[in-house]
Amino acid sequence: MKSFSIVAPVMALLLAFASCQCHEKAAYVSYTDTIEVNGVELFYAAEGVGKPVILLHGNGGSHNDMETTMRQLAQAGYMVYALDSRGQGSNTPLPEYHYIDMAEDVYCFIQEKGLEHPAVFGFSDGGIIAIQLEVMYPGTWSAITTGGANIFVEDALIPEFAATFLTQENPNPLTRMLMEEPNMTIEEVATIACPALIMAGEHDLIREEHTHLIANTIPQGEALIIPQADHGSYIYHNNLVGLHILDFFKRIGY
Repeated sequence: MKSFSIVAPVMALLLAFASCQCHEKAAYVSYTDTIEVNGVELFYAAEGVGKPVILLHGNGGSHNDMETTMRQLAQAGYMVYALDSRGQGSNTPLPEYHYIDMAEDVYCFIQEKGLEHPAVFGFSDGGIIAIQLEVMYPGTWSAITTGGANIFVEDALIPEFAATFLTQENPNPLTRMLMEEPNMTIEEVATIACPALIMAGEHDLIREEHTHLIANTIPQGEALIIPQADHGSYIYHNNLVGLHILDFFKRIGY
């Protein structure tokens, strides 16, 4: 009778399986593209590999404002998507804007890309969009981080800025949106269940009391006031906000 061993064939199969697993492992990517969602086309940049993070810029800005933060998060092991909001950046301008529409755009982007519970960092308008989206679609985000965001207009802006900004005549569409929106309620924001880091500069356009109000309203919220910073100085081409985001992700296990 012939004798045979199954060890060698089994080892060969295991090695082949391990080789396949290595080849299937996601690779670090860096690219730009456009996607059609919610009736508009959005330009976006993508970089990294790992858990998904979405970056949302401020009013009239673009994904380029998030360049430093994007690179930090990507190199730290996250798959980062930086979007141009509707009508801004490389997108075609629109005659009017609403935060609810922008939140819907981002939600559709998440669905189209098949992202499972991404985290988000939103600056100014981007922070408003991040909060508004979670109010509209609870459970979408794993974590929310914002800089210089507000949830309503009245008493949210520092008096010096509000006195000139809110009394403009014939404002452009993006400015008009800032003057009239957002219009979230405390009750709505209190339904947000994911961890949230609500940041603002010490000399921000958003009142410090309003930043604390948002953080205290979200059950797992916390406020962080950045010393000596204004509305965007700790964000534009500055790695400080990225360090705070990464520290927060580490603390919550994301």
